[in-house]
Amino acid sequence: MALPEVPAVDRLARRLQSPDYQQWRSMVEATGGCAHPVRLTGHWMLTDKTTGALLSKPDGTPALKSGHLFAPCGNRRESVCPACSDRYAADAFHLVRAGMSGGSKGVPVTVADKPRLFVTLTAPSFGPVHNRRTSANGKRIPCRCGRYHHEDDPAIGQPVDPSGYDYTGHVLWQAHAGKLWNRFTIYLRRHIARAAGIPVKSLKDHARLSYAKVAEFQKRGVIHFHAMIRLDGPEGAADATPSWATADLLTDAVHAAHAATGVEAPEIDSTTRLLTWGEQIDVRPIRAVDAHQVEDDQGAITDDRLASYVAKYATKGTGKSEAADRPIRSREHIELLEASEHHRQIMRTAWDLGGLEDLDGLNLRRWCHMLAFRGHFLSKSQRYSTTFKRIRGDRQIWRLEQNLDELGVTADSVAVVNHWEMTSIGHRDPEEQELALAIADRKRQARKDRYANERTD
Repeated sequence: MALPEVPAVDRLARRLQSPDYQQWRSMVEATGGCAHPVRLTGHWMLTDKTTGALLSKPDGTPALKSGHLFAPCGNRRESVCPACSDRYAADAFHLVRAGMSGGSKGVPVTVADKPRLFVTLTAPSFGPVHNRRTSANGKRIPCRCGRYHHEDDPAIGQPVDPSGYDYTGHVLWQAHAGKLWNRFTIYLRRHIARAAGIPVKSLKDHARLSYAKVAEFQKRGVIHFHAMIRLDGPEGAADATPSWATADLLTDAVHAAHAATGVEAPEIDSTTRLLTWGEQIDVRPIRAVDAHQVEDDQGAITDDRLASYVAKYATKGTGKSEAADRPIRSREHIELLEASEHHRQIMRTAWDLGGLEDLDGLNLRRWCHMLAFRGHFLSKSQRYSTTFKRIRGDRQIWRLEQNLDELGVTADSVAVVNHWEMTSIGHRDPEEQELALAIADRKRQARKDRYANERTD
């Protein structure tokens, strides 16, 4: 005889009343409410760096701890782990904003006075798709299918005629998007040098191109690049920009590089394709103001909101309706995904093309779950600003110093000994995961409220 299922609310109540709940909660709090924590077992201790003797806490107990703890999974996708993606977004915000405004993370405030642009580069058309169209004066006009689509219509982004959609071209363009960006930066440097009247090889002695870019998936399943582009002196952010470097010169160079950039895809069935950007390009100056909007009345982009905008797309990933959060292991796996027919067909095409010997170097099956996009969602030039590694390292040092300060010792005088082994990944049941997600949501909302209060002070 089967036992009756315990209602979820009762299971939650039991977990909240269990003897180990407070200990479990403290471990989850330490991860920020991670949805898929790495479970570790082991110990840590503090010893005197000179003698090797075990130190004591202020209450006289040994500075030693053994047992279990959680480590955050670190996944940047919000659909996988809201807590870790929120932490990634916060780091991305500081990384991007430091390079735009300066005054933090080792970037001087003078970068705000340099030529800076916000550039959006788009993919070309691979066939008409359903969309919400407006005329030049902002009036709604019908889609190519003759209908007016509402904002959340699942048809938006789907091909009007799937049989005529160029899925092969779509996959090949997506797989070469990173290479197309690299080629764009090469042409951009060339056009900057020509506009300045100096040899291309000598540009590095006069100016440096710095940028941060983020990839954003469109509903049709193809990415756009949003980039913050800055023109520095030859040594980077702290170096003065040459007098000839202006926002207008940089704008003209961007348009010229956009038109000139092309990448030849590998040959398929004796056919070669020249992959280029889409015709649509948006180039706007970034103004050094701290406004509560991304765009001001003059069409210029403002620093603070732009950094938030970029951070959002850095954690957006592909979204549940567009692709998968984890690699695909077989063609049959594609049919089981909760994705539209259009996005499944993109993945089928990527999987099939991935089996061709001539395309082996593209690793299309490995990146099938990303609709063939093989690049990083957020990347930057070497001297744009700080790095994720440094931001995380600073956070670790701050936490370590706090803990050592509570013990009345300094980092120079002690050795921290850690020995931990992984036992499993994830919470034990849906109730624990639900409670962890609630903790993450509370922390995220508290941070938003604190940030809003700081902006109004």
